[in-house]
Amino acid sequence: MQGKQKLNLFSFTMIVVGLVIGMGIFRTAATSARDAIAPSVYFTAWVLGGFIALCGALTYAEIGSRYPVTGGYYKIFSYAYHPSIAFAINCIILISNAASLSGVALIGSGYIAKLFPQWQWTDIDKALLSCGAIIIFYAINLMGLRMSSRAQNVLMLIKITMIVVLIGALLFPHDSAQAAVSAAAPAAVTTPSMSWIQSLGLSLIAVSFTYGGYQQTINFGNEVDRPSKNIPKGIFIGIAIIIALYLLVNLSYYSIVGFDNMKGEREIAYVVIEKTFGTRGADIFSFFLFFGVLAYVNALLLSNPRVMYAMGTEGTLPAVFMKQNKKNAVLTVSLTVFAAMCIVILFFAQTFEKILNFTIFLDCFGMVASSATIFVLRKRTKHLDNTGIYKMKLFPVLPVIFIAAYLFVGTSIAIQTPDTALVGVAVLAAFMVLYFVTQKFRRQPVLPADPEQEA
Repeated sequence: MQGKQKLNLFSFTMIVVGLVIGMGIFRTAATSARDAIAPSVYFTAWVLGGFIALCGALTYAEIGSRYPVTGGYYKIFSYAYHPSIAFAINCIILISNAASLSGVALIGSGYIAKLFPQWQWTDIDKALLSCGAIIIFYAINLMGLRMSSRAQNVLMLIKITMIVVLIGALLFPHDSAQAAVSAAAPAAVTTPSMSWIQSLGLSLIAVSFTYGGYQQTINFGNEVDRPSKNIPKGIFIGIAIIIALYLLVNLSYYSIVGFDNMKGEREIAYVVIEKTFGTRGADIFSFFLFFGVLAYVNALLLSNPRVMYAMGTEGTLPAVFMKQNKKNAVLTVSLTVFAAMCIVILFFAQTFEKILNFTIFLDCFGMVASSATIFVLRKRTKHLDNTGIYKMKLFPVLPVIFIAAYLFVGTSIAIQTPDTALVGVAVLAAFMVLYFVTQKFRRQPVLPADPEQEA
């Protein structure tokens, strides 16, 4: 480990930015605006979302510093709680990732549909288009194609370029009388009696999706040079950059499209580009955005089957999930099951809004449970204090704020869509029952890991 290269401040900061900035900003702004009763609610949600992400990133960074084991969330949950909870939450995280993939695929299909305005696209049509993209990349992955670092860099370049273009649109003159309102299904009407706090909670659902990804800092806590200094600096700088970019993009949406028009526009970035650079420019923008979405789909199809493989090696999933193609080492069973999960969720929900509520509600379980492990780890790993690991300041304020925020978002989802919440709770309970039912069939007992042996 002594000869292992460490991440410097700049590299870690760019990782934080890369983990968070995804495809959501091109769609979720409209959903967040729909649930906001006023612009003050809308912009507060985006600033608050960034602050919550900051609290979460710092919390996960310390968890990763105190418990730097391979196996990720599962071993941390097993050590802090019980293997049954670890199994159940790890499974719902996989389902949440599948839902996230399906939701992003729907974002892409919505923008590609803009290239063919003569067709009357329905939600089912867009779901079928998204399904086709998933199947294509499933087939590509079966052939052994791996996402190269070059492809990831291209994807990041596309995303950053698109964000810069959206921000740059603010510098061009616009005729507000030409503001376009989507001909798609009308947005849900926010009831006048809704309170400011209730509206904030609903608006935060979409914002939480857009700020997601910072939890992966748990994987870098032991890989950063001078972690006690560079981790907090990198996270602060990275989250600050993300908040600034998101606020500027939202200012562009707000100024060019208009707050009321935002509520009814699904492909909101298309409208901004169309009003700034014309229909041809908006079509080109949508074309590249769709390819960015496809790369994201491919990345998740690559990464999540490996999580299922790891669970198979530990005995928490059947051994069949470890099956590999002898020629190209593709995880055929895990890949097939994960792709099938994405397609089932896609047709179960069909719309981005339903998938959004489902994935964020599942995330609430994972976020609360995983961040709360910091309280257990602080007690059990006191011997690591003052050894150079990252240890957050303002403990326990930051993790408590983070946990409270996700409890607030989860409660907002349960109030808005109780059916979604019931399904989420049922899924969690079903996985816990499944753990105990299948316990006797496991190859070996799954015991909580010892961090002393894993380190």
